[in-house]
Amino acid sequence: MKEALFYDHLNGKVKCHLCPHECIIQNGKRGSCRVRKNLNGKLFSENYRQVCSYNFDPIEKKPLYHFFPGRTIFSIGSIGCNLHCSFCQNWEISQSTVDDHPYLRSNSPDDIVSLAKSRSDNIGIAFTYNEPTVWYEYMYDIAQLAKQENLKTVMVTNGFINPDPLEKLLPYMDAFSIDLKAFTEQFYKQHTASKLAPVLETIKLLKKHNKHIEITNLIITETNDGEKEFRKMADWIVNETGRDTVLHISRYFPMFKMTKEATSNEKLNQLYAIAKEKLNYVYLGNVRSGEGQDTSCNNCNFKVIERTGYHTQIIGLDKAGNCLNCKQPVISNCCL
Repeated sequence: MKEALFYDHLNGKVKCHLCPHECIIQNGKRGSCRVRKNLNGKLFSENYRQVCSYNFDPIEKKPLYHFFPGRTIFSIGSIGCNLHCSFCQNWEISQSTVDDHPYLRSNSPDDIVSLAKSRSDNIGIAFTYNEPTVWYEYMYDIAQLAKQENLKTVMVTNGFINPDPLEKLLPYMDAFSIDLKAFTEQFYKQHTASKLAPVLETIKLLKKHNKHIEITNLIITETNDGEKEFRKMADWIVNETGRDTVLHISRYFPMFKMTKEATSNEKLNQLYAIAKEKLNYVYLGNVRSGEGQDTSCNNCNFKVIERTGYHTQIIGLDKAGNCLNCKQPVISNCCL
């Protein structure tokens, strides 16, 4: 446990400014994230040093396809989330408290960096599995140490964070995998108990600071899969972050409180075709077929990366990430 950043005192209550919920928390109570607690007028991060899982993962699992493809990254997660998605894939940890979860282990920031350095093929640390915003202080302390050790840092996030905490973190973070869950406020309110607008502002701020961004959109049957909505989202991405922004279209399966049928391949292929009209790099996720996995040069259509599951083979890039056929830059973060 550690005293939290970004909060105000309110006569025994506290007001948290970490995310757009701006929770006002009574003494002895927790915020919406379930892991930031008011104890006698001070706000504490209960999940500081509390790790539920860590593992060496393929970077593609985040998913990041244009950030050091084919490499390994040390991934860590805790508990809690500032969204309450009815379709959450990790609800056992995201919708939990430190009192509920029996398998937490205590690791200092130094411990995490040492573990990350224990494998020579590891490029860095990914904050993932649950929403890292809600263990901000722990992530911030680890990221600072990681940069001192020349480790890359990745945040896999829902993007629901206020600008000031995000800007404080940016000097120590290299890449962001953003889960853009839908493109309507109604969806965010009904299915996540949050708002869309702050997520869009996060993406715009990351682009302003030239951070590596890849966006994932989970397509849920008869919920956020409308063609009109999807076109608006793709147009927004093009206008705000550019045609080279990587978009992952991910297949939904019934999970947690959401019982809709799994997304059909027909729907995925339809939206994939729409996205490809607008964006240069579009991929399909949670699918068994190989379609929508490989990377081709946008200039000459020469295949530069082949993927089978999480097995990645770079076949058409030089060490600078340029296409071997036409020398067009494809992946700026390719090799260390």
